[in-house]
Amino acid sequence: MRILIVEDEIQLADALSEILKRNKYTVDTVYNGIDGLDNAMSDVYDCIILDIMLPGMSGLEILSNIRREKIATPVLLLTARSEIDDKINGLDCGADDYLTKPFVTGELLARLRALTRRRGDIVDDNRLAYNGLELNKNTSSVIWNGSDVKLSLKEYQIMELLISNPRQILPKERIIEKIWGYESDVEYNNIEVYISFLRKKLSVISAPVQIKTARGIGYSLE
Repeated sequence: MRILIVEDEIQLADALSEILKRNKYTVDTVYNGIDGLDNAMSDVYDCIILDIMLPGMSGLEILSNIRREKIATPVLLLTARSEIDDKINGLDCGADDYLTKPFVTGELLARLRALTRRRGDIVDDNRLAYNGLELNKNTSSVIWNGSDVKLSLKEYQIMELLISNPRQILPKERIIEKIWGYESDVEYNNIEVYISFLRKKLSVISAPVQIKTARGIGYSLE
């Protein structure tokens, strides 16, 4: 999953980024409201962690703009403990949840999981499943009928995207935006290489699913 952090406290923003990356999220971090709005308007994120007090444009202004453009990305607001009005205004502007500073890592991760529930069958907070095939975040592996195989980070991220959207064709452009970022210069053959790796690994464990190619469009998990 791809997360956008918009936070002007650089030390906090970078610490959050590292925490999320260790938990296998793909993270983009910006430190002001103008860049925050520009990134948020791309509509490639699974969740936005948004501070309210930002240089250039406030978090509430960013929130109002993206909701006006019908962008439904879940937004987790970061607020000061005493600013009750900010919390109320944020929820009224379209925020999905808020977290008061300072906060503990466990609560942040739990709120993100709640905001980014996917359409794949959720076995628990660290596992997704489709047709009996499990994707395990803790071990970075796919599991079928007692057999498992480890995935690289990019393999894991692509598999998570596929298993979260079963039977849906995911365009190559969307996969690049989600995994590498919307400004990436990654080419389609990069995706093809990782899809080939995933197919071989699914074959090794005799998985009951296939990654199918929609020629000229993208891929789906069937």
